[in-house]
Amino acid sequence: MSVISVFIASPEGGNGRNVVANGVASVLSHSYKTQIYRPATDPGETFTAVLLRTAGSKISAEQATATTSDAVRANQTLARGDVARGYHTFCDATQPEACVLVGRDASRIAEPEAAVMDARFAADTQSVVMLAVCTLQRDAGQLRATVLAYRDLYARNGVPLAGVFVTGCKPNKEAQSLDVLSDLKVPVWTLPPMDCTNDEEAACSLPVFHDHAPAHEVLAACQAKRDLPVTPYFFQNDLIARARRHHSTIVVPESLEPRMLRAANYLLERDVVDILFVGERDEILAAGADMGLEHLEMAKFHSLHDERLLVPMVDELVRLRSKKGMTEQKARETLKDPTYFGTMLVQLDQADGLVSGSINSTANTVRPALQVIKTAPGASMVSGAFLMCLPTHVAVFADCAITPNPTAEQLADIALQSAATARAFGIEPRVGMLSYSTLGSGKGPDVDLVTEATRIVHEKEPDLAAVGPIQFDAAWSPDVAATKAPGNDVAGHVNVFVFPDLSAGNIGYKAVQRSSGAVAIGPVLQGLRRPVNDLSRGATVPDIINTIALTAVCAHQ
Repeated sequence: MSVISVFIASPEGGNGRNVVANGVASVLSHSYKTQIYRPATDPGETFTAVLLRTAGSKISAEQATATTSDAVRANQTLARGDVARGYHTFCDATQPEACVLVGRDASRIAEPEAAVMDARFAADTQSVVMLAVCTLQRDAGQLRATVLAYRDLYARNGVPLAGVFVTGCKPNKEAQSLDVLSDLKVPVWTLPPMDCTNDEEAACSLPVFHDHAPAHEVLAACQAKRDLPVTPYFFQNDLIARARRHHSTIVVPESLEPRMLRAANYLLERDVVDILFVGERDEILAAGADMGLEHLEMAKFHSLHDERLLVPMVDELVRLRSKKGMTEQKARETLKDPTYFGTMLVQLDQADGLVSGSINSTANTVRPALQVIKTAPGASMVSGAFLMCLPTHVAVFADCAITPNPTAEQLADIALQSAATARAFGIEPRVGMLSYSTLGSGKGPDVDLVTEATRIVHEKEPDLAAVGPIQFDAAWSPDVAATKAPGNDVAGHVNVFVFPDLSAGNIGYKAVQRSSGAVAIGPVLQGLRRPVNDLSRGATVPDIINTIALTAVCAHQ
């Protein structure tokens, strides 16, 4: 989703914020198709409608609003989901080139977390921030302290500051205000006291805004390229949105598992993918009805006993496995297994991908795929990676699912496959080949293995940013990297972590997931010709939703 997204924030939720929001909307609307999006508002507010008219938008204020301030106070986690999901849906529906988001309104209810939630809303929508800080009740020192506090709050959430508007700024304060903020490294503009609550005031404020904040300066600040955060909320909703655009058909063999049914119901209701259940239609629908699920009838159903499917499946399975002793009778027996049956649906182009593993082991999911779908051209093996959604970015951890003790050649292939997975999801890979040693600080066979694997990676893909052997802290932290790997551009900035063996990888991803609250999506089975993805048997409904969406995106790519 490529939208110039600008979040207008202020400490008070007023005091010039409206003038800034209206002015920025005017500037953007002269160069781009611009929309207004309000994460949370109070019932009866009228300023959103004013902004929509300034932007030239024809939608209603209700369509432009995700949730209410009361809902944010009641449950911040649910509110973040509503805002992020609403933003993706909103952008898909309205197709803006630019979007102005406006933070929380002034309130008489004490809201200690209001500024924090605005920062999170900005991060979850990949917005830059234009900060409006009023000088009516602040001197120069208080202005600077306030701006720095809010800049740091947004920085902690990965959100870049694009500019600062000093509002309510009388002529006698202009020079001093600009002076105390001269080292910010972002544009600073001053605006005199103005009201902007209705159409008339909004129209009157624009000439003054443009006089104090020239349109070309504001536009340049909004357009500047910056590193934007990728929060778990953004990534998951972007994944759903991408899956919806491609609309793949995904096979679900574990068709009576309650979590699978709930996940399928969610995706079908939102028209994200087509679900193809393996099993008896009436039995599956009855199980869903008992759970209160209302959208499973939108799915497709294939019975294990359907001869119209079994005949070509048997023929194909015999063709593929005849050298391994597969006969027609053995093929029919094998296809009684829903996972084999579902895998054959993918092989015969009846579906685009498969997700299983909520009740079956990884081996039971992977074995049919290896025997039927086989590896992609050029792939020597299959490996398993997790997309780890951390607070402000997404990293890839591998191999966490498949290969117990990889050779140096296999470890190099895992790194290259994982780099390709990163690229597929918009992540420019920087690979760290993990070890207990950083660039020769430790010795031993295990270090030699990673050293050789790193050499092979550089040989096979010279342009790939990769470092190894490297310890996790030196791969993760720029400060540690400056000491342990000085001068190395990849150390401290790794986003593809390749573990030396399955024990380390599996323990590592689960430790990060459970101790930090990171969202782990996967495993993505890398190296297969068609996408088949495995679930942890401890997978939650959101985990399954994410994995099905991920499989749909992989199928398109």
